[in-house]
Amino acid sequence: MRFQSGALNFNRRAFLAAAGSLAAGPGAHAQDPGQSGVRPPRKLAEAVANFAVAYDPSKAPPELIERARVAFVDTVGVMLGGAHEDVAVLAREMVKAEESAPRATIAASALRATPQLAALANGVAAHAMDYDFSYASGQSVSPVIPALLPLAETLGSTPAEAIAAFIVGAEVAARLVRTAPKISALGGWHAVGMVGPIATAVACARLMKLPAPAIVDAIGISASLASGVSANFGTMTKPLHSGHAARNGIMAALLASKGFTSSATALEGKSGYFDTFNRALPQVAGAFDDLGSRHDLLERGYKIKRYPCGGLSHTAIDATLALREKLGGRVAEIAKVEAGITRNAFQRIGSAYPDSIESAKFSMPYIGAWTVLNGPPALKTFTMAEIGDPRVKAFATKISHRVDPEFADEVEEAPGRVRVTLTNGETLEEKVWYASGSPQNPMTPAQIEAKFMDCARLTMKDEQARRVFAWTSALPEKASFADLWGLLRVG
Repeated sequence: MRFQSGALNFNRRAFLAAAGSLAAGPGAHAQDPGQSGVRPPRKLAEAVANFAVAYDPSKAPPELIERARVAFVDTVGVMLGGAHEDVAVLAREMVKAEESAPRATIAASALRATPQLAALANGVAAHAMDYDFSYASGQSVSPVIPALLPLAETLGSTPAEAIAAFIVGAEVAARLVRTAPKISALGGWHAVGMVGPIATAVACARLMKLPAPAIVDAIGISASLASGVSANFGTMTKPLHSGHAARNGIMAALLASKGFTSSATALEGKSGYFDTFNRALPQVAGAFDDLGSRHDLLERGYKIKRYPCGGLSHTAIDATLALREKLGGRVAEIAKVEAGITRNAFQRIGSAYPDSIESAKFSMPYIGAWTVLNGPPALKTFTMAEIGDPRVKAFATKISHRVDPEFADEVEEAPGRVRVTLTNGETLEEKVWYASGSPQNPMTPAQIEAKFMDCARLTMKDEQARRVFAWTSALPEKASFADLWGLLRVG
């Protein structure tokens, strides 16, 4: 279904039934007592703001709180590991040069900065290894937790309040994506930079306990700060999208708290967010109707990444690993490997052999060759020493990929098919629809802990890493974040 600019349909009765006193959304009509006319439609940002204010985490199912807890654990882990990457080091150097007020912790560093700059550094680190979990069109909520942590530190917020704020941001992110489901896959925008600032702004506004009118302004401000093109995949600018979104989300909430104004129709209005960024792509009416009555974070879930590279390649990796196991000692007989992936994945995964760590994470020849020869990709896979391995370089010439006609236009998932042809002409094939780490094929608690420790060890000693893991694993029962900030610092 398509909607015209400024006329996003919103089911008022359903929303009110779910969220009690929440205001009606755009497109809802009701008789205004004492007037003969029909009341004008309410704005989408008003409905989102009222949801953010009224959301009651005490009524959330335990499974939802658990889902949010694991999201914090995974994000902190990849943020600690990502702080080791050159892109994160450069971001911290820039932040240090600003000499801002040392109010908030920057993960895996002795450096402290203002919440906005700490969020920038943390956001870059969280996305630096492309190891952060996927949810709603890729890693659309990548900047939310990196922004909430420094803000919580300066506000003195409790872990329970941060968990609730994250859930609010995640639910808003999911509905932005459901309204414009192809803004990333076909539009070329990067969801981290497009959805992330708005989700982060709403989450931060919730943590700051802003009133609904101020949250409306925060949404409008953040809509103008959305950006990020997928042409920069495979470069340092991709993780910058996450840091930029984290900083901008805090900035939007802080400005709104001071009375800084924006358009209440910045999302659905003429020349607004959807109208401008989504252009002629399909737009779905009613995606916000169930805000407050169901949780996408629980029902649709996220994908904890098993491999530290672009998530759109993970089903092909899983399929390759299955074939590798079947072949056993016959791997040396492989003549060629052909991967079939979605059109969305094909636009982002390259066919050239990488010349950098960043580009290696989006190179099908490299990822495929390394997987065939060595097994599951790990943190060490994406180092210059491994990229320069002559065995991997030679085998990479046997790898090719294309758009698979069976699932070419799939955007909800990223299925992959891999066909291996041996030197004697024999072929073997595997197809994987759901990647390792997805709700349909989840990682175990032990695997999640192992991933955390592998990441954290890049920047801190084992004992400190174990203490951080134990602390974050106890969320949200912790009464205060006070003990965490010292655990996150290094140096």
